[in-house]
Amino acid sequence: MPKTDWTSIEDILSGDHIGKIINVRGWIYRTRSSGNIVFMTLRDVTGVLQATVKRGNLPDSEFEDAVKALIESSVQITGSVKEDKRAPGGYELQVTNLRVVNFAEPFPITKDQSPEFLLDQRHLWIRSRKLTSVLKVRSTVVGAIHSFFREQGFYEFDAPILQPNQCEGGSTLFEVKYYEDKTYLSQSWQLYAEAGIFALEKIYNMGPTFRAEKSKTSRHLSEFWMAEMEAAWMDLSDATALAKEEVRYILAKVLEKNKKDLEVLGQDISKLEKIVTTEFPTITYTDALHILKEKEGMDIEWGKDLRTLEEDNLMKHFSTPIVVTNYPVQIMAFYKPKDEKDPKTALCFDMLAPEGYGEIIGGSQRSTDIAAMTERLEQMGECVQNYQWYFDLRRFGSVPHSGYGLGVERLVAWICKAENIKDTIPFPRTLLRFRP
Repeated sequence: MPKTDWTSIEDILSGDHIGKIINVRGWIYRTRSSGNIVFMTLRDVTGVLQATVKRGNLPDSEFEDAVKALIESSVQITGSVKEDKRAPGGYELQVTNLRVVNFAEPFPITKDQSPEFLLDQRHLWIRSRKLTSVLKVRSTVVGAIHSFFREQGFYEFDAPILQPNQCEGGSTLFEVKYYEDKTYLSQSWQLYAEAGIFALEKIYNMGPTFRAEKSKTSRHLSEFWMAEMEAAWMDLSDATALAKEEVRYILAKVLEKNKKDLEVLGQDISKLEKIVTTEFPTITYTDALHILKEKEGMDIEWGKDLRTLEEDNLMKHFSTPIVVTNYPVQIMAFYKPKDEKDPKTALCFDMLAPEGYGEIIGGSQRSTDIAAMTERLEQMGECVQNYQWYFDLRRFGSVPHSGYGLGVERLVAWICKAENIKDTIPFPRTLLRFRP
């Protein structure tokens, strides 16, 4: 039996098949019938297409199947392509054969549903055009991250997900029973990456990250994906320059491959195109406080971390992502060194996205001062002995080095103009949700 040639909806909408008989397969996105005609909208991963099923143009049994088939029924259709400006995409398929692969039951999701209901039905809602477009953009973002670092000469380096030490903060650790001991789900690959650079010099990783965030905001997930890099011989300015280049590279790849998806999501493509060719500003934490005071009337005490409110107000004055450096050393993690030129600040940075999307990258130069790190760990109540292996990296040929982590979901949220970070990952995990 000859193999059937299937044509994608995107290919049909290119206009190269007018008057031709083609085969298409997908799912019924919308359907309505009137007497001897059924109007269907089909979907596949590439787009949507109108199909017109008329009694007499195909066997009666197939027409009756078309009448009975509900939305999300899977179908295989043969028909002739016709240009029709009234149809979505400007083309329709006049059906001559129809096979219902699976008759769907009444679909539980309608237009007017609450966000919580849609999360309960995530296994079905994931097929919506909006989420499909977001996930296609996400796939491009992930692929671009890999290609960016490999083009820059980085090696992929894997670290354990079960880790005995904390990296970002004890209050957000997920504790896991490990045989007769206890361990934690990874907050970051960083401590292990710092070992890897003495072998491979420039490394990166893409992996899941777990933080027991108590926040219920639209920006936080308990399980998310982080793209991290670490490099020997790199200082803070090198790291910030690389981070800027990476974001512009990723954005350019999305614009190359996902313009139709961005249109579905209502994103302003021309705005993103401008950002790709624009230099991202760099300011200090102290500069940020001055901007907030002078332009927003917000008098923030020096030494306080920037909350979502402050970040949002700061970013009103920028149309591209920005880098904020030199946060107060007292509120930074133990491995972030003080800046000798300004000892009350750390050699660290965050990259903030415009339009209220907040931090998308965080990084720093890494401390090589064992005494200073020991003091910070003791202040935190940590068992310093557990970090002796990490301090060994400073005892045997240490060099200046830096790294950062990019939050995949936060970057995707900004690019896709998502209202909630839960819409940037297939199955979100939050403070209140770990199903389905």
